[in-house]
Amino acid sequence: MSELKLSYSGYVCAPYLHSHESISLKESWMKSKNIESLFFVTGTFSTESKPYFEDATNHYLLAKFKDSEKISKDFLTHNQEKTSFEFDIQDELFQKFITGETKFVSVYYMEEPDDSEGLYEIADLLLKRNLIGKAGFGMMRTYCLNAPKFSFPYSENIIIIEVNSEKSHQSVKKYCDQTRRDVNRKGLKMTGLMSLSILEQLK
Repeated sequence: MSELKLSYSGYVCAPYLHSHESISLKESWMKSKNIESLFFVTGTFSTESKPYFEDATNHYLLAKFKDSEKISKDFLTHNQEKTSFEFDIQDELFQKFITGETKFVSVYYMEEPDDSEGLYEIADLLLKRNLIGKAGFGMMRTYCLNAPKFSFPYSENIIIIEVNSEKSHQSVKKYCDQTRRDVNRKGLKMTGLMSLSILEQLK
């Protein structure tokens, strides 16, 4: 009997290196029915996550996808020398309508595994923040032609949020940093992984 593979919706973030591989991947995602929206973004990694992803670059393609299995297949033909990140949303924590464009996507991780009570306390705090339109919990997969020096230990405990605002990217990043500090002040450990500032919508 074949093993049943679960598929999820989520986000994928691939380095944009102005190489043939990057351009080919962008064109593929522009045409793909699996990709709901595609953005050109600037990526900033936290101090805590940088040692795990030393090959991080500045510019990425960020896509929202419907089927994670198809994303895995994309990287069989479009893998690169710098790390790509896939975030599968296994539990949508909330979604609410907020005016303004999605300006920022911020990714965090929890250091305590299987802490469902802590997760829903965090979700409740995020829900009260007026600029956060969407939050989800799930896992991270990475793709790279080169093996990483260190294995990231928190891939199963990822929290990802979307922020809508008319303010500057710098202002929105400060807002996200303050949100994380507010959560941690409640005794709930949520650590920043990466921040993605949306520069342009491509699809």
